[in-house]
Amino acid sequence: MLIPAVAAGMMMMGAAAQQPDPQAAGAGSTVDRTAPARVDGTLPGTSVTPSGEQPADEDAVQDIVVTGEKGAPPGDPMEKLNAKSFEAVQSVDKAVVEPVAKAYNKGLPRPVRKGLRNFFSNIGEPIVFAAYLLQLKPGKAAETAGRFGVNSTLGFLGLFDIAKRKPFHLPHRNNGLANTLGYYGVGPGPYMYLPIVGPTTLRDIVGDTVDKMILPLSIGEPFNKPTYVIPATVLNQLGERAAFDETIQKLRQDDDPYAAYRDLYLKQRQAEIDALHGRAPDEPVVPVYGPGIPTPEGGATKADMETPVTD
Repeated sequence: MLIPAVAAGMMMMGAAAQQPDPQAAGAGSTVDRTAPARVDGTLPGTSVTPSGEQPADEDAVQDIVVTGEKGAPPGDPMEKLNAKSFEAVQSVDKAVVEPVAKAYNKGLPRPVRKGLRNFFSNIGEPIVFAAYLLQLKPGKAAETAGRFGVNSTLGFLGLFDIAKRKPFHLPHRNNGLANTLGYYGVGPGPYMYLPIVGPTTLRDIVGDTVDKMILPLSIGEPFNKPTYVIPATVLNQLGERAAFDETIQKLRQDDDPYAAYRDLYLKQRQAEIDALHGRAPDEPVVPVYGPGIPTPEGGATKADMETPVTD
């Protein structure tokens, strides 16, 4: 019995001898043994385990890496700001724009609404013509010029889209400076969702701004007069909003409406660039409400957008 007792006493003394002296750690340093041990088994502020033993291999101790929230998706570095802008615009849309657009939809007969959309589409054909010339597509430029001539005369200033019917078969194709830049390899840049403008990218906002300046600067009146610009802009925007109401309602039912809207817009814009290179989209493209975007009523149809544009 004596030998086991002596052995136990020696073991206890040895364990006590291994306990570090808190004062020996330096002035002002203390060890809180009530704090939980770290992942490597050591106490906070020391390299000693709760049992007083050194870690088996200090070099093997790995630091804990704490990661933050997942970053913004590629192409949308301002996702949080864009999402806030999207929410604000949707709130205004629900409260003001949507009721007005629905009243516009009910108040004007469909032929009148379609005629207005055809008119605004027709006055944009010279811009499409210039874009095809810049893209070195003289055949498509000639078709666009022919379409503009037919609709401006037989279509009564573009109110009727005669050119897309037999025997002409000249559908509208969306084109402009933004598409031209994309055609020559300029990337879209960061995605943005802006009040009034809606979904766009850096490339698109630059191209659309230049496109909108061509008629006022090259022709002048009435395209540079507020008496024309304001009513025309309001009617055009109301027409687009009314035409896209069903699509917008479906997007709002998505788990993430902002992301769904963004993805559809970017896919559609890429499909238009691919069409200029003669590449058909891998999947059907759903038109999205936005600046310069073809809509279900008047202008380009979904089938037109999916048709590769070749010369």
